[in-house]
Amino acid sequence: MTNHSETTGSSENGDIEPTAYDRHGADHQVTLRTPAELADALPYLLGYRPEDSIVLVALHDRDGRGRFGGRARLGIPAGPDDWASVARQLAHGLVTGSERRGNRPEQMIAYVCQEPAPGETGRQVMERLRPLVQKLRTECGRLDVTVIEALCISDGRFWSYCCPIEGCCPVDGSSMSLPGTSVLAAAATYAGLQVRGTLRELRSRLLPWETAAALEQETALDAAGMALVPRILDEAHRVDVARETLDLAQLILRRFAEALPVSGALHSDLRDDALLAHDEAATLILGLQDRTTRDRAAEWMEGDEALAALRLWRALARRCVGPYGEHAAAPLTLAGWVAWSTGDDLEAREALAMALGADSDYLFARLLHQACNEGLDPESIRRCLRAERQDRTGEEASGAGDSGVAEGSVPQVPGGPGDVPALSVSPASPTSPTASRRRRRARTADGAEGRPRAAESVGSRPRTPAQRTARPGGTRAHTSGKSGSRRRDTCSELPLPGSDGIEGDG
Repeated sequence: MTNHSETTGSSENGDIEPTAYDRHGADHQVTLRTPAELADALPYLLGYRPEDSIVLVALHDRDGRGRFGGRARLGIPAGPDDWASVARQLAHGLVTGSERRGNRPEQMIAYVCQEPAPGETGRQVMERLRPLVQKLRTECGRLDVTVIEALCISDGRFWSYCCPIEGCCPVDGSSMSLPGTSVLAAAATYAGLQVRGTLRELRSRLLPWETAAALEQETALDAAGMALVPRILDEAHRVDVARETLDLAQLILRRFAEALPVSGALHSDLRDDALLAHDEAATLILGLQDRTTRDRAAEWMEGDEALAALRLWRALARRCVGPYGEHAAAPLTLAGWVAWSTGDDLEAREALAMALGADSDYLFARLLHQACNEGLDPESIRRCLRAERQDRTGEEASGAGDSGVAEGSVPQVPGGPGDVPALSVSPASPTSPTASRRRRRARTADGAEGRPRAAESVGSRPRTPAQRTARPGGTRAHTSGKSGSRRRDTCSELPLPGSDGIEGDG
């Protein structure tokens, strides 16, 4: 599969074809023969440059040629005591995930990527991580999958753990190609693919502020909490709060859409931050803690509307500062959903993982994270949301029905207090307005079917600032996941076998 003594050659149809190119057709095929080419290929396989990572890539035999399949990534644990369990989790997750799709890998390629610590060399990193790689190879072997190549990438160089020829590979490693200069880079550019930065850079767009402005935003959140939370908890005013939240969000979306474009992610985020006032951000963050309001906001998922919405959800996630970290689960989940809906699986997985980090019981994020990792098609969810929007628009135009936000929420599956949102990302999601209307009808207390009311949204209690008075820089009482004052999705106890934190499309 790879030839250690062969120099990097020209590209032609052959041994390994990254699945990332499948969507662009059969014209974009690249042959990788050497460890150098495999090392250069890693960022293109993942879509970003991994840091402190263990990566497994599946290979499938097709007409005598190995072709890249699923990829899985985990961070390298700091303690060697955890290496065995991580190797087992990674190998098992990728193999079983591939088996669920009916395409079990025949072989694997393993990578470990880590920069040297102060005073450490790349070669020392390679030697230190050798036992980890051996555990990876052992775990894959137990699953009857052979690791044909294992590479360490560190300090701009790479080493092979599998070269059988003594003296073949330089002791101090081989230099990586300059970014963008390899044949694979040229093919990726031609195919319209791009490599993002590191995951750290991607996450930085979603992390809460740590600047002086964070205190002003926290004060605004305190004030919004005192004003909005009692109204949200009051069923008589809850629909009004939801409508006000959505109207304000649409106002901000128009403002974002009309703003002059700027180049670069950092400049774009700074522009958006300047366009969003502290009190506006606080009102939206608190309003989105209501599940039905959040579900209505999820409808902004396509075209120019989606681009502006993604910018807004990122900006709101950055405003969940200080004791309001848990509130970020809603905007982070919406950011993940819009990214997934528009084809950016990488940002979707990161945003959804961060949402689960903010609130591990957030069911909407758990379901979407599993579906994204499972490689499901988001179109079934988009169809469902489109049908809901059309139904609501038709009802409002005809004057029939209540115009409350509950009418526009994600359809519910009847089943009592533990109703699961229809955004369970099942292939059996409704594909027509008729099916959507059927699923949207909920059972009333006496068993009869009727339209869901705002009072029936069991899982939409917002997080509250513990009914405290607003005070800058103060502490917020932490509420447990089972507290009635904490905003939760329903059925958070459902087992989700795919939510083990492994990144990839296994």
